[in-house]
Amino acid sequence: QVQLVESGGGLVQPGGSLRLSCTASGIIFRIYAMGWYRQAPGKQRELVAQITSGSDTNYVDSVKGRFTISRDNAKKMVLLQMNSLKPEDTAVYYCNAQMGQGRFQDNYWGQGTQVTVSS
Repeated sequence: QVQLVESGGGLVQPGGSLRLSCTASGIIFRIYAMGWYRQAPGKQRELVAQITSGSDTNYVDSVKGRFTISRDNAKKMVLLQMNSLKPEDTAVYYCNAQMGQGRFQDNYWGQGTQVTVSS
């Protein structure tokens, strides 16, 4: 089993910063990508940022220039640096690991961490 554990969420003021971390454990194979998703109440879960095994990155337009996803392979961690936070960023953030592709794809999720941006 693959376990993902997130940390770093909290309450910040608009314009502030947070760093989310996701630590992976267990047997990891067929890794294709790691990413962060977020979901606000009453809204669909959306991809925020993703980094592939080849280190290609992808961001939702609303966070480009403000968020940065990175990996620390030695520590088996995926990080999301969030700067210039806006109230619209308020959501539960989930770490995701995608193993393989297509019909052989497996997805693993962390428990989620709350990010609240408010004055």
